[in-house]
Amino acid sequence: MSWFSFQLNDFAYSFLSVLFEGVPFLLLGSLISGVVDVFVSTERMQKLMPKNGAAAICISGLLGLIFPMCECGSVIVIRRFIRKGLPLSAAVTYMLAAPIVSPIVAVSTFAAFKGQNPVVMTSLRLSLGYLVAVAIGFAVHRIPASTLLNPALLAAPVPRRRAGLSISAAPVEQQEFTAIVAAASTPKKLLLAVQSATSDYLEVAFFFVIGTAVASVFNTAVKQTIILPLATNPPLAIASLMGLAVILSVCSTTDAFIAASFKAFPFAAKLGFLLFGPVFDLKLMWLYGLLFKRRFVALLGLALFLIIWLVSWRIAGLQF
Repeated sequence: MSWFSFQLNDFAYSFLSVLFEGVPFLLLGSLISGVVDVFVSTERMQKLMPKNGAAAICISGLLGLIFPMCECGSVIVIRRFIRKGLPLSAAVTYMLAAPIVSPIVAVSTFAAFKGQNPVVMTSLRLSLGYLVAVAIGFAVHRIPASTLLNPALLAAPVPRRRAGLSISAAPVEQQEFTAIVAAASTPKKLLLAVQSATSDYLEVAFFFVIGTAVASVFNTAVKQTIILPLATNPPLAIASLMGLAVILSVCSTTDAFIAASFKAFPFAAKLGFLLFGPVFDLKLMWLYGLLFKRRFVALLGLALFLIIWLVSWRIAGLQF
């Protein structure tokens, strides 16, 4: 095929470069997520929330700076928060913001975009990620929770793949998990945190490896003459990379290394990739279904796509 020429050496160099750069951040993010999962209780999170609804939404969007969490972990965590009485609008805002508004994501994005305006990319990613999450939070605040939440949410047990000492432990009720953590000694809690981190790492590493492989094939085997018409059309380039982010399902702690590797695509398209992937991808479609009705999941995905696409398109008019 004239448009496709696979060379193992080129692929291996690109694949290993992105992989070795991203794995340390993936490991660090998993470890922090595990610590937050075990040592940060729902009650502690609720104490940080002001009584005012608008203020609670705004604060929720910043909690990822204190309690960083990957997108998979944030969905599991807010299931517990919602059952404990955290307002749905605040929970949704944290769910959408935490995977982006995070110190780990800030450092990894800056490291990945060295030579590609790292300060601008990092600043835009975190600030726009926060604003999008808060905007959705305010929209949810105006809708009755009963029309959005999955009816089975409050009745079914919270699936805990890491609640016991085995990663493959059966689902455990929230009260049982809380009791396990409360009764555990500090060394035991550390062990639970490590097991939680290991589970997250193994799950997310799979998507990262697949995403890195796809990006490496795309960058080394596909002829640039095929990519150029797509990459030089800003609206189409943004939509294309946002769609690719959905398919790749890469963790927010490492997706910047994949985005930065798409050299032919404009700055705004990479920004769209980094904003949309952490809030709506293939794995999140399923996870959101555990929380919300399918209609809301579809509307949420459409709203996020349109907002992020429009914002990225406006950014495309600026010169970086």
